[in-house]
Formats: sequence, structure tokens, C-alpha cells
Amino acid sequence: MSTTSTHLWLTGPESEPLSRPRPQPQPPLLPPSRPEPQPDITVDCHRRLRGPYTGAGGLLRALLPLIRLAQPELPDRHRVEIHAVAPELRGLVADPLPTLTDRAAPAERTRLHPRTRTRRLAHGIVELLLSYARAADRTRPLVLGFTRVTDADPADQEFLALLLRRAAPDQITLVVHTRDDEPECLEEELASALRRYASRRALPVAPPLRFPHRTHPYALVRAFVASDGTSTDPAESAAYERADEHVRARLHDARATELHARVAQGELTLGLGALPYHLERGSDPAAAAPVLASAAEHALATGCYHALLDLARRAQAVTPDDAPLGAELALHTKVTTALALLGDTAEAERLHLRMRERHTDPLVRLLGDYALAMLHARFHPPGRRDLSAAKALLTRTVALAARLPDPGQRAFHTAFQENGLALIELRLGHPADALRLIESGLGRLRLHLPDSAHLLHRSVLLRNRAEVYAALGHLDAALADHDAVVAMDPHHPEHYFDRADVRRRLGDTAGALTDYDRAIDLAPPHWELHFNRADLRLESGDTEGALADLRQAAALEPDRADIRASLVGTLLGIGDLPDARAQVTEGLRHHPDDAHLLCERGLIALREGADTSARADFDRALALAPHLVSALAGRATLAHAAGDDHAAVADLTRAITLEPSDPDLLYNRGYAHQQAGRVAAAHADYTAALRLPGADVAGLRARIEECDRTS
Repeated sequence: MSTTSTHLWLTGPESEPLSRPRPQPQPPLLPPSRPEPQPDITVDCHRRLRGPYTGAGGLLRALLPLIRLAQPELPDRHRVEIHAVAPELRGLVADPLPTLTDRAAPAERTRLHPRTRTRRLAHGIVELLLSYARAADRTRPLVLGFTRVTDADPADQEFLALLLRRAAPDQITLVVHTRDDEPECLEEELASALRRYASRRALPVAPPLRFPHRTHPYALVRAFVASDGTSTDPAESAAYERADEHVRARLHDARATELHARVAQGELTLGLGALPYHLERGSDPAAAAPVLASAAEHALATGCYHALLDLARRAQAVTPDDAPLGAELALHTKVTTALALLGDTAEAERLHLRMRERHTDPLVRLLGDYALAMLHARFHPPGRRDLSAAKALLTRTVALAARLPDPGQRAFHTAFQENGLALIELRLGHPADALRLIESGLGRLRLHLPDSAHLLHRSVLLRNRAEVYAALGHLDAALADHDAVVAMDPHHPEHYFDRADVRRRLGDTAGALTDYDRAIDLAPPHWELHFNRADLRLESGDTEGALADLRQAAALEPDRADIRASLVGTLLGIGDLPDARAQVTEGLRHHPDDAHLLCERGLIALREGADTSARADFDRALALAPHLVSALAGRATLAHAAGDDHAAVADLTRAITLEPSDPDLLYNRGYAHQQAGRVAAAHADYTAALRLPGADVAGLRARIEECDRTS
């Protein structure tokens, strides 16, 4: 077993990269006098080596052969995550089931991953590691070391933050090494996880390693280049800065040639990090442009938007001025897409406006105005969104698209712009106009393009039409469109998620559960899927299954108050007060002013007979959320128990106004009236409750008979 009850966070000077050849053994990550276990595997996380998942990918490359031997079926359950994080391992894991998004050419990719894509991938890798650690026959925990985390991409830092939170140190112990002089380089989630889950230790300053054969300036420069520019040796970096630029360029060219060969042999992630770094600094920096563009395309396809922004900007810097307009436009789109998804919408808007000023090409104007419209409709902060401005821009782009000379381009772009305009009309409360626009686009594609062209966008149009049908209440038509989308793109999990909602509204609980099951099978871990399935399982009476889903959702995102409140409510429903109290305490630690959690704590206190505490929690919850029905009902129960039926009726009347279809609220108010001697009012409430779905028919009839006898 581990000799530490927490993970370890080491701060201080970093040693040289682990991958470099050395004339003496690599010094241990921890001083040998320390009792803590040494890492079984240590990975370098510097993003310049292999891009956004340098650390997580290195870990998988080291561990996956062992996992495959120990648990042959486990890697295939995480094929999507493994292929995205470490594509070199494609021979050790089954190929992901392809979606239309995967198969679409870059020019036809009209669907983007959400900003949370990297989080889902990270959770999948974490669950792979946890499953392996739990099943492994080990006498001590698996110890994993991560160095140069300060220089890791945000995607790798996100992965480490989740692993720190979810891995029990007696199964997986993490040893994380960061510099302590640049705390701002750590993502806040990782910094917080390190502070909470790891014991911090400052490493002593070690004497510099001496390599006599590397004292010549040229040797120092060559060593710096061999480190892919990540050397921590001040002598090497100083020699590199002083060296003749032609000498440096030749060394970068030689290293790039070596890395090109390795990429061709399957080490694909070198093309995301070290290879473009050397090409940018070689004798022909323009040679880096296509490599950076390809790396940016990979980052876009995996949803690594921080890396996308970095790679696309670097590609812009080395792309020749006389490059085709299409290349310039593709990089501009990647940069602005990344900015919008990362929240810097003001900069994205500025770049779009500058692009529009520089070019008069109709296609540039069309795509630029569409992007500006989406900023106004979807990406700007709520206070800056402007649906009217978005509609004006898209009305103009529809007209521009209709004037494109090429019939195929004209058909696609008109349909694309009309789809954007349909979104605006739907948000403006005009679903009939939205439906007309989408159907126009579908008809145009059928008429002017081959059936095999733009399949992805056809599926998007059908999915959007289903959303409009649902808004209009045409649920059967919505279901038919979702069925068609699933048939076109059967391996995309979001289609099943969407269809489950319509099936649920149609009363097809079994069908909705089947869709949630399929989405969970296809997707990396995703809290919303488990949260929605839990709600549906509760409706169908499967409390045990609902609890399992809610616990999984809470494991994925413990900071979400809505997950925690639902979990507490379900535990209260089965009478598990100790677990409910533990869950609500943890939830309030993250969200001390969450009204639902305060109300749940009040309900626990109510059941435990702590009326004063319960009343304080209900009062505070209602001060924060005056329309919280459960808190009103709870406070009414306390008032009735204290003999204050007037206060009980007042709270229940407010609750009934908010939820007039709840028969239990009417029953309770009727009982309060009855106890206060207001028999006619009680009779009216019982009678009204009897007409509502879910009413306690036998109990209500008994109360009505009591009222009749009394009167």
C-alpha cells in the first residue's frame, strides 16, 4: 500500500527532459532518502514535444500494452478517447465507429465539437486508468509521474486535474512536478486540484549535471535543438541564443528530417509538436505552413481549441503572402472559431471585420457575415447578443449566396445560410418561418446536388427540422426526422440523446432509455447523459438504476449543484438520510448559496426532527429562490406541526400557484383547512386534487367522506 494518503506535488527546478540521451542514469524524480514510492512510469508533459496531449498520450503509449495484456476488452471500450489522445496506438485498439463528422472533408465539416469535448476525452482516459488499477493484482498503488506540467497544454492540464480528483491514492498515486516561479501557467482547475488533493513539497536546488563532452558551444547548441527546444540547461539555451542563425537553421533542418521520418512511420503526434517547431526555425520556415495547417486540422477534429488557436496562428505567420485565398480563409476560420469557443468573442469579431475590409470576394463576405451573425446569436456573452443584428446579417448572406456563379456552391451555401437564419427565427419565436427556411434548404440540396454530397449538412438540416417540429408540438414528425438522422449517422451519440427527448415526450419510456443506453455506449463519459437517464429511470420506478446514474454524474462533475441536488432528493426518497446528508454537505461546500441544496438539507433536518434547523434552511432557500416549491411545502409542514395552519395554507397556496398540477400540494392544503375547521375549503381542495394525474384516489375519497360527514 502507499505510504502517503495523498498525491504528491513537487515544485522547484526541473531536471532535463527524460527523453534525452545521458552518460549517467536519470536521477530519480524524488530524492532517494524519501519514503514515498518512485513512479512506475514518468511522462514529460511539455506541449512542444507532441502537442495538446503530450502527457496523457505518453502515459497511454507506456501503459496500453500492459492494459491490453491484463484486460483485453478494456481498451476497446475507450477507443474514441485513445484514438484522439494517442493516435499512434491505433494498432492496439479497435477503430472508432465512424460518424459523418469524421468522414466529412474539411470543406464540408459543418458540425463542431462542443468546448467540453476535451473534458469528455479526459474522463474516458481517467476511467480507463481507474478500471485497470482496480483490477490489477498489485501489492501497492500504481505510481504515475508527470514532469514539466507547467508547460503542458490546457487539455493535458485538464486531464491531470480530473485524474487528481478521481484517483484514490491507494490505487493510483500521482507525482506531479511543476515550476513554482510561474503559477499563472497552470490552469485554475489544475492549481485547485493540486492544492486540495496533493501534498506539496519544494525540491532542493540540485547541482548542475556536468557533461564534459558538451562544453563546446556547438555541442551545447546541438543539444538544445535535440531537446526540441525544451532544454532546462541554461548553458544550452544561452549557447543557442548566441549561435549563428545559419548554424541553428541547419540543425533544425536535420532534426526536422529525422522527425518527418518518424511521423511517416506512425508517430503522428510528433507532427503536432516537435516537427512544426523545427520547420518554423529551419532554413525554409514556409515549409512549416502545411504541417501546421494539418496539425490545426487535427486539433479542430479533436476539439482541442487552445491548441487549434496556437497552431493556426503559427500557420498564418509562416504562410506566404501570395498563398491562395482559400488557404488564408481556412486559417482565419480556425483562429476565429477557436477564439469564439474559448470565449474571446470580441477578438473574433475584430478579426472578422478586418477580413471583410481586406477582401471584396463574395464568398469571403458571405462566410464572414455568417460568422458575425453566429457571434451575435450564440457566442457573445448574453449582454452582447443581438438577434436582430444576426437576422440582418443572415438576410444579406442568403442574398449573396443566391448570386454565386457555381450551381453547386450556390445550392450548398444558400441552404447553409438559410439554416443559420432558421436558428434566428426559432430564437425570435417564429418556428413556422424557421421550418420554411429549413425545408427550402433541404429541397435545394436534393434538386441541385448529388445524393452523396454534403451528407453531414443534410443530417444537420434534418436534426434542426426535428427541433422546430418539437417546438411546434409536432412530435411524430420530429421523431421521424430523428429516425432519419440516426439512419444516416448511426454512430454519433448526440443523435440518440436528441431522439430520447422526443421519445420521452411521446411517452415511449423504453425507447428513450434504449437511446440513452446507446448514446452512453458510443460517447466518452458525459454527465448529461447519465443525469437525463437517471431522471427517466426515476419516472419508470428504477430507483437503483437512477442512483447509479446520479452517482456517476456526480463523479464526473461533483461541482454541479443540480446533480448533487437530484442525488440528495433520490436518497431522501428511499430514506437514506446519512448518505443524503453527506451528499448535501459536499454540495454546499462547493455552492453554499444554492437554494435547492439548502432546501434538501432542510428536508433532512425535518425528517430528523430538527425543526429549527429545517426552518432556517427553508427560509434561506426561499430568500434566494422565492419560487422554490419544495421549500414552500417543507415550511408549510413545519407551520402545520406548530399549529400555525394560517401560515401553512399561505405557503401551500403560493406553491399551488406555481405548480397547479401537483395533487399532493392540494391534498396538504386541504388537510390544513380541515384541521382548522374550514371544511368547505378542504372539500374543494380534495375534489380538485382528485381530478389530477397521480392523485392518491383512495386517500382523497376518504378525506372527502370525512368532510361530508362533518358538514
